[in-house]
Amino acid sequence: MTSFKRYMITSALPYANGPIHLGHLAGAYLPGDIYARYCRLKKRDVLYICGSDEHGVPIMLRARKEGVSPQEVVDRYHTMIKKSFERFGMSFDYYGRTSAPVHHETSQEFFRTLAEKNVFVLKEEEQLYDPEAKIFLADRFVRGTCPICSYEDAYGDQCEKCGSSLSPADLINPRSAITNATPVQKKTTHWYLPLAEYQPRLEKWIETHPEWRPNVLGQIQSWFQSGLKDRAVTRDLPWGVAIPEDVARKAGVDATGKVLYVWFEAPIGYISATKEWAIQSGDPEAWKPYWQDKDTCLIHFIGKDNIVFHCIIFPMVLMAHGDYILPYNVPANEFLNLEGHKLSTSRDYAVWLDDYLEKFEPDSLRYSLASNMPETRDADFSWKDFQARHNNELADILGNFVNRTFTFVAKYFEGKIPEAASLDDLDRELLDFIKHTRESVGEALDNFQFKEATRRMMDLARFANKYFNDKAPWSTRKSAPKICATTLNLCVQTTYALAVLTNPFLPFTSRKIWKMLQLDGQPEEATWDKVGEKLLPVGHALGELHILFQKIENKVIEKEIDRLRKVQAQIQQEKQPGQISYISIEDFQKIDLRTAKIISAEAIPKAKKLLKLQVEVGNERRQLVAGLARDYSPEELVGKTVIIVANLKPAVIRGIESQGMLLAVEDNGKLSILTTEKPVASGKKVS
Repeated sequence: MTSFKRYMITSALPYANGPIHLGHLAGAYLPGDIYARYCRLKKRDVLYICGSDEHGVPIMLRARKEGVSPQEVVDRYHTMIKKSFERFGMSFDYYGRTSAPVHHETSQEFFRTLAEKNVFVLKEEEQLYDPEAKIFLADRFVRGTCPICSYEDAYGDQCEKCGSSLSPADLINPRSAITNATPVQKKTTHWYLPLAEYQPRLEKWIETHPEWRPNVLGQIQSWFQSGLKDRAVTRDLPWGVAIPEDVARKAGVDATGKVLYVWFEAPIGYISATKEWAIQSGDPEAWKPYWQDKDTCLIHFIGKDNIVFHCIIFPMVLMAHGDYILPYNVPANEFLNLEGHKLSTSRDYAVWLDDYLEKFEPDSLRYSLASNMPETRDADFSWKDFQARHNNELADILGNFVNRTFTFVAKYFEGKIPEAASLDDLDRELLDFIKHTRESVGEALDNFQFKEATRRMMDLARFANKYFNDKAPWSTRKSAPKICATTLNLCVQTTYALAVLTNPFLPFTSRKIWKMLQLDGQPEEATWDKVGEKLLPVGHALGELHILFQKIENKVIEKEIDRLRKVQAQIQQEKQPGQISYISIEDFQKIDLRTAKIISAEAIPKAKKLLKLQVEVGNERRQLVAGLARDYSPEELVGKTVIIVANLKPAVIRGIESQGMLLAVEDNGKLSILTTEKPVASGKKVS
């Protein structure tokens, strides 16, 4: 890895809309913490920054649902997340929040600088507007009937029932999620980043980093191949970082109710949090070298869903500003699944960090996740694997070696490090293995290979156990006491090495070993490069032995597995197409189903999923809007006899009146319209 004067490390800002779960930890936080701890032990000038992301529509929706202000929501979750991270051993140098004044000022300064450089493109467009609340509606603030599956409470950007991506204009009978009023179209102006203009420059920069993970480069290249599009960086919302009034005034735009797009200002939160750290440290200018000096190595730890923002959008903003360095690496992780299924926070199919910490030790989870980190492909967390790693590796390998060493020194050498005599080949092999582990673990970490680094770290404990067995101090204590003393001296030296080398991965265990060794300070103050070189002195008294890891029983794990099984069974039950909600015959008789012949069909401009149909229902001609464009071309539909709900109240979709709804069935995401088996005249009642 290239040598740098300092290291600026960030982990993605967690969204202050809910608690932390295992997927978050495996994606952006544990790898960042491991690397930051390692850098400190290497005596590098390092700063590790994070903070809560506190703006955006989901927070407004939660606040409305709970009947509180958005500030109350973010205050609650910011505190919860920060405490969870502390209990898990996250070693941020500063944990900020985007609702802080410094963040607002910093984000506005970025926006103002880009505006002064004429980077932005202003565009006037029409957007849905709530006439009662008198605000523009973001996609998630619009609800309505899904044109694909007829779910009546779909969001304006996605239907949670069928999973279809939508736009607010696709919805049937759209309504405001705030007041239930029918939205109207109203003109508004927004500032756009000209990403297409910067694509050649971004491509040239990415070409200088062939060492980035293939999953990261693959996603970036797919965006480049599709061609970057201009992206709006402002929104009409009552919650967020307000755009600078002087910029709006100069552009001739009313700034009222306009805020910065959360994905424009959130990454700037790394910089604003660093500024707050500098202020807190007593030197307000101390943040600048970490963000503006080319000898700084900037590394973003994120999950795969944030790649485009950290590898394209934020770098483009930094390029356009001109005063900031670009990331040296963005080692994004893939997703973590749970017991073979995707996490679902809305359905509680997750392992929440706070709940975990009430039952188990943080280091057991840190080790399990680090050993199975989703670095280049999705990984799966299972409670049985967690139990096996805890019992068979942490307890039976690492814990067992430390326990045997302390027990023998206490029993046969009065708890003091005995003197080492001349070394034999196996002794020298152990000392060489310690130095080799130091170098190989460091090499893996500098290449962001956390699974490999974890394995190499534990291999030292494996080798140490083998050394203990091969040297058999229980036998040599009488037959060859000097050899026994040498063996136990080297076992204590190995324990010291493990106290340092485990610190990035297992900080709580590292401190326990350090305390048992009766060493001053904390293992974080040790020097990585001296592991294997610095030896504890003969006669140094060891402290009281404590068992590092108690075995986890099957019944404890089965309880956790059983909870997830029940949740997953409920999820699968909800997905079953055979699940029926019964109605009475009187209810059914209210529905007027009739045959209809499709006379013409055509695409609707700017609506990828919708088609406009003209149908004949007996002597009547009707117009329908149907979400069939993904599965049928207009030509395929003309002449078909379909079944429609003839007495459905007309709805306006994309400005076009739809006078009914045709019936279709969804199978594996594809729609098939219902037609008659034999030729039937149009307008016939279906019974």
